[in-house]
Amino acid sequence: MIELHPDDVRDMVHRVETELRKVIVGQDEVVRSVLVCLLAEGHVLLEGVPGLGKTQLLKTLADALRLQFSRVQFTPDLMPADIVGTQVLEDAHDGHRRFVFQPGPVFANLVLADEVNRATPKTQSALLEAMQERRVTVAGETRPLPRPFLVMATQNPLEMEGTYPLPEAQLDRFLLKAIVRFPPADDLVEIIERTTSAAIPEVHAVTDVEQLAAAVALVRQVPVASHLVRHATDLVIATHPDQPTAPDSVRRYVRFGASPRGAQALVLAAKASALLDGRPNVAAEDLRDIAHAALRHRLILGYEATADGMTADAAVDAVLDAVPVPSSGLRGAP
Repeated sequence: MIELHPDDVRDMVHRVETELRKVIVGQDEVVRSVLVCLLAEGHVLLEGVPGLGKTQLLKTLADALRLQFSRVQFTPDLMPADIVGTQVLEDAHDGHRRFVFQPGPVFANLVLADEVNRATPKTQSALLEAMQERRVTVAGETRPLPRPFLVMATQNPLEMEGTYPLPEAQLDRFLLKAIVRFPPADDLVEIIERTTSAAIPEVHAVTDVEQLAAAVALVRQVPVASHLVRHATDLVIATHPDQPTAPDSVRRYVRFGASPRGAQALVLAAKASALLDGRPNVAAEDLRDIAHAALRHRLILGYEATADGMTADAAVDAVLDAVPVPSSGLRGAP
């Protein structure tokens, strides 16, 4: 495997972002979240109304990285076998018939689970093993998935028709959750001009699997000071309403706080975020900047939160205000 330095990763990501900008307008937070998850070998959940370019983002990313892309449109009648694959009875050359495994769309590097909350919970759960174990089991045989492997699931807001809430266990397996917001007027004008003209932007491959694998390996090597690991732990503990460090709004509106995976997501995503900027170590701001994306989907709010208009992001804001920033480990600190 080739060796990369933080500056190499920053340059590689810059080239990828340049290709993405040929197609994607704005949505900086979403693009950042997807790239962080790609380097951290996590999965990303995007929430937003249809038509905001979520599908195009992942397809363009696959073109820029020379990766295999597949798309699964989740519908109420989708079955687990439609995702992972199934055994098909085929005629062999010797005249016998035998079962042959037909891989499902999950056997790709970048998998788009489009409108994942339109499928039933049984079908949603078919992604669990693939996302967590990076393998699937069909007819008693376990098959590994290709690497790198990223699931980008999109979901509509729950108040829209025909949606099912994602199970908490599945939500917890997404490293980050990003909100795809409606574009401002200037961005919308540029989107319309690009998509209604005859010119079709050409996306070029700017890296390969070997370079990407080296960048992914480097993420795990990024050092994190022990007091910053403690800071990530303190942030997660403060999301639990029964803890003494929890702010008042968490005690009132949050039923269950983030799981240990939330702390793991904070640290791992902060490592990837530091590399995206070409820095060789994690700073306190990396943890705090990624806190909303890492924790918002891991907080389970009570009924009072809905009645009072309290959101998960507001609860994370309260946690960030309540937990003091470490005095050392800041960006640019000596």
